[in-house]
Amino acid sequence: MSVSSTGRDTPDGNATRRPSEFAALEAIPVTTDDNVTFVIRVLPQDDPTVPVALILPAMALKAKFYLPLAKTLHASGLSVAMCDLRAQGESTPGLDKKSAFGYREILEVDFPTVIKAVRSRFPQAPLYLFGHSLGGQLSVLYAASAPEDVAGVCIIGAGSVYWKAFGPKRWEALWKIQMIGLIARLRGYWPGGMLIGGAMAGGVMIDWARHSRTSRYQPRGTKRDYDQLLSELAIPVLAISLDGDRLGPRSNVDFLCGRMRSAKITPWHLDDSAGVAHLDHFEWIKDSGIIGSAAASWIIDGQLPAPSR
Repeated sequence: MSVSSTGRDTPDGNATRRPSEFAALEAIPVTTDDNVTFVIRVLPQDDPTVPVALILPAMALKAKFYLPLAKTLHASGLSVAMCDLRAQGESTPGLDKKSAFGYREILEVDFPTVIKAVRSRFPQAPLYLFGHSLGGQLSVLYAASAPEDVAGVCIIGAGSVYWKAFGPKRWEALWKIQMIGLIARLRGYWPGGMLIGGAMAGGVMIDWARHSRTSRYQPRGTKRDYDQLLSELAIPVLAISLDGDRLGPRSNVDFLCGRMRSAKITPWHLDDSAGVAHLDHFEWIKDSGIIGSAAASWIIDGQLPAPSR
């Protein structure tokens, strides 16, 4: 008889491992028409009519990274769903050198499949997208193309990566992002490193670099005018920027918000006065208790809570 990793004896002599908190969540597997499978993780409320927030990750980040945010949103009264982007985390197949997909496949194949499944799981609930970085950009683009599916969007650290929007850092942003796009084009994928630590599909990085160069959203192969759709988007948007965010600074978030000329935008810039200790592009997740509860108030009540004095 052996001792398992959970501290319990197992009669067959094999160690048993208790699933992680994330892996133990309700799972909804869905498969797209081009045979990509996603696993939607769910934290439901008993009341089927409360809003549901679908969390969509940044480049090279897994959905499980956002578990602290999901738990706060849930504790604040929302149902929550989480899902990896294509070739990230639990989605299959994983990333390889032949992963040629870009923004179009994510927006026009993956998101409709995932969102249809979330709406089927919560048929009475208004759906809000909560996107971080690339997940935020894609959230507003999807909402612009399918406003009937989405009641509102929250974005954090999600700004246009148009090089001129980086202000004093614009020349550095220009050469670094275009270098990433060039390497992705030559190698077929981005191996990770400068700016984007993890590996990413070549098509995504090429679309990303094109947007940075031109300011336009022109995913390869699309027939949609996302820039026009974005200008017509008329739903509520909570746009959260972080004072210490180098990758998605306030100027870039403001630039993206300026493209949504018809949206009902609530800007929320976090600095030292907001009571948030972690103002980095990634470390804000450590302050999910503050950020998530405020975002939940915005979703439920239509406004951020009054600042504490």
